[in-house]
Amino acid sequence: MVFDLIKKRRSVFPVQYNNEPIAKTDIEKILEAANWAPNHKSTEPWRFKVLQGDSQAGLGEFLSKKYQEVDPRPKQMKIKKLLENPKRAGAIIAICMQRDPKESLPEWEEIAAVSMAVQNMWLCCTEMGIGSYWSSPGIIKHMHEFFDLNEGEKCLGFFYMGNFDGDLPEQTRGPVSEKTIWID
Repeated sequence: MVFDLIKKRRSVFPVQYNNEPIAKTDIEKILEAANWAPNHKSTEPWRFKVLQGDSQAGLGEFLSKKYQEVDPRPKQMKIKKLLENPKRAGAIIAICMQRDPKESLPEWEEIAAVSMAVQNMWLCCTEMGIGSYWSSPGIIKHMHEFFDLNEGEKCLGFFYMGNFDGDLPEQTRGPVSEKTIWID
């Protein structure tokens, strides 16, 4: 049931991954789930760049160096995390958005569509038993220096994926009644 899957979805971080690779067919299925996200005016603004193997290490090196360049007081722990996390993942999908060149709708709607595509990916990963999470480091605005982005395309973050061992903790949410106003 979809509702149970939604409640089961969790962020699973690279430190929890077990180094077991993710099959290309599994990644393709996850991307196909993303491709069915709702979007206004059929702009399908999501774009993905899949990193595996050496490209993951290259991403880590770029992120670590760029962070040290732009932060006046870089923290050693963050430098190490940016360098190592990409290598721990079974795959990383760069989450990008291609802005409609006609700007026929507000940008936030295209960002929302990409976000829904990522939610589809996350739910698919949950169903498949693959750990995942969306990372948006502050240096994301510099990704045009790493990726060949088209005009109007921007990187919104990284979808880290990895196989993991063990169970994930239960989660709770505050009552929806505290976040809802009914208007008659």
